[in-house]
Amino acid sequence: MRSTQSHPETQKAGIFSAYGQPEFFCELTNRGENLPEPLRRVWERLAQFDLDEIRRRTDNAEKQLYRLGITFTVYSDREAIDRVLPFDVIPRVLTAEEWAFIERGVQQRVKAINMFLRDIYHERKILHDGVVPEDLILKNPGYCPKMIGLDVPGDVYVHISGTDLVRDRSGRFLVLEDNVRTPSGVSYVIENRHMMLRLLPDLASGMPLRSVDDYGLRLYRTLCDVAPEGITDPQVVLLSPGIYNSAYFEHVFLAREMGVPLVEGQDLVVKNHLVYMRTVAGLRPVHSIYRRIDDAYLDPLAFNRESLLGVPGLVEAYRRGNVTLANALGTGVADDKAVYAYMPRIIKYYLQEEAMLDSVETHICAEPEGLAYTLANLEKLVVKPVGESGGYGLLIGPQATASELEEFRARLKEKPANYISQPVIDLSVSPTLCPAGVEARHVDLRPFALTGKSTWVLPGGLSRVALRKGSLVVNSSQGGGSKDTWVMSA
Repeated sequence: MRSTQSHPETQKAGIFSAYGQPEFFCELTNRGENLPEPLRRVWERLAQFDLDEIRRRTDNAEKQLYRLGITFTVYSDREAIDRVLPFDVIPRVLTAEEWAFIERGVQQRVKAINMFLRDIYHERKILHDGVVPEDLILKNPGYCPKMIGLDVPGDVYVHISGTDLVRDRSGRFLVLEDNVRTPSGVSYVIENRHMMLRLLPDLASGMPLRSVDDYGLRLYRTLCDVAPEGITDPQVVLLSPGIYNSAYFEHVFLAREMGVPLVEGQDLVVKNHLVYMRTVAGLRPVHSIYRRIDDAYLDPLAFNRESLLGVPGLVEAYRRGNVTLANALGTGVADDKAVYAYMPRIIKYYLQEEAMLDSVETHICAEPEGLAYTLANLEKLVVKPVGESGGYGLLIGPQATASELEEFRARLKEKPANYISQPVIDLSVSPTLCPAGVEARHVDLRPFALTGKSTWVLPGGLSRVALRKGSLVVNSSQGGGSKDTWVMSA
């Protein structure tokens, strides 16, 4: 894809009067010499607004988010625990062709990940053939020995996934990481659309936008698809750690969208290896559990004996095929940042296809050559801990001080297996409302996929935006916000 900058010719630049030509690939204006008509229409409509009007509508958005309780929790911030995820009213737009490519690439990736998980918990052919190092898998903290030899309905281990994508300076989509344990953020995709339609109906009117409103129904059908064999009318529940979890709003939201009970560990009980839900009318059988609790806290009899969040006996009921867990136990090994480096080979091994979505070049510090390269080029690289998420614990070399580089160098030498490194990607940007006006800010994209009898990808995804000027970290926990993601149907 060419990166020639091509701003549309408009009589009135409006909010874009000072936008200029971003140094990076722009999601709204950077599509080669001829801007696709849907993007041109979005630009021209946005250009009719003035900054005061856009700011007024943004203020209304924040008030509505507070009123609706659409918040997340930042555990590391003692001053402000519950926060509204900042919402930028200028949408991120994808053409129908771009989305079709993303959709196929995500479906391919999810299919390969499910085949990989089945293999490493059964025959381990990919390990025996030396495609992926055996120690990387069998000694991985995300590998769950209790899953060895266990067959799951439809061979589906990952029912809900989120694939983090970025776009480089040339406009090429790259996979940054996979999220196949308990991926979060889909509630913001749907609420962002609702917010956009309330605040800027004049912008969205008549636009050929793909809907995001049927995610809840699709999720429910997926969980029914993978219920234990012989169950014709499965009872689905969403299992949450409770109100103090950072994503509790999303748990409430998704249970409501599916029309299923939201439960905590104390609401479920296992009798004779069958799972029941406590209700005012007595015990009611449960067949499919969308669990938003990590493996370690899911069952105190099987994992962490101190856990008060899980359900005693749940894992044995699962092993006996009496209940389905989504996602399956032990999926964390597939989204390990070191395993990520092998994903192109994993896709080729199982599907005999090249990966449609490219990966970022990755150096595994557990390997001598990877460590040596990382130490020699630390000031040029992004270094990530393999077991962390949310933007915690990483180093962005070009933005680090000399003391930070030296401190990280010592960490790498002490525990190299804890880290991988990647080159700094020139992330694409999107016009974003900032204190000084509309400016370019870096964005990423997390499409969400549901896999039951087939894999469906929600048309859009969570577009996160780094609100701090020059920042490449888009995570909400690190000061990022979000945008509505528009996928055009034509």
